[in-house]
Amino acid sequence: MVKEINKLGKKYFVCEECNFVYKDRKIAKKCEDYCKKHHSCNIEITKHSIKI
Repeated sequence: MVKEINKLGKKYFVCEECNFVYKDRKIAKKCEDYCKKHHSCNIEITKHSIKI
């Protein structure tokens, strides 16, 4: 389950498998599903991650 966090009044979503942070819940869910299935990250998904 993607974790939602609030920082500086904005919502962010965290993949609970790899802890990458995203602005969009849909992409975070896609990342988490991929990580669970393959036990690794997909660069096409993680390129959308952000640093907060």
